[in-house]
Amino acid sequence: MSNSNSIITLSGTLLLHVKLNEDTKSLEQDLGNLSLKDLQSQLTTDQAKQTFWINIYNAYFQILATQNQTQGKHIFKIKSVNIAHSQFSLDDIEHGILRKYRWKKSLGYIQNPFVSALIKALAVQTIDFRIHFALNCGAKSCPPIAFYTLDKLDEQLDNAMYSFLSSETSINSNTNTVQTSKLLFWFQGDFGGLKGVRRMLNKVLQIENNTYTLKYNAYSWEPHLENFV
Repeated sequence: MSNSNSIITLSGTLLLHVKLNEDTKSLEQDLGNLSLKDLQSQLTTDQAKQTFWINIYNAYFQILATQNQTQGKHIFKIKSVNIAHSQFSLDDIEHGILRKYRWKKSLGYIQNPFVSALIKALAVQTIDFRIHFALNCGAKSCPPIAFYTLDKLDEQLDNAMYSFLSSETSINSNTNTVQTSKLLFWFQGDFGGLKGVRRMLNKVLQIENNTYTLKYNAYSWEPHLENFV
């Protein structure tokens, strides 16, 4: 097993312990005791970074929400994720590392000018919009939690995209309207703008009509923890 696979396996093992309601403290310590040098040298590709940090994000949201009883918007901002002797927030992971330090409220169009050198060093080179169908924020409208592995990442992200969009999108041929998840609006820049959103929906849902009106579902923030597939 390569070192990168070892680190990624550790992230998946943590998520599995969370799912099984088993103690995670020793695994959290192992992750905290990694060196930044090892983290950077072993997670060298975007695919490795995505696999590791998606598993870490999904595991730690559950840990913070259930074990630490952290609630509300604070859960995304608190720097309680200890990886390689560094403290990260869930926002650091999602918007900093996985979204290449995009400003959270810019719809995916603007980089955060205040991002740290560490986040820049750890971030992916290219944003893969499919991560939005893999990250779970504990709400009813969030995608479910899956376990991601490096060797099957592309297939798994495709499956997550197709499954989520198929379940969250409705087509009304009478009104020529397509209604889908609000995630596609909030992060439209990641998808290549509205044209990119339409291209994705057309591909996934096999829509041939490009003149439809695009609308978005209200996002339910009702808590829905431990939503594993």
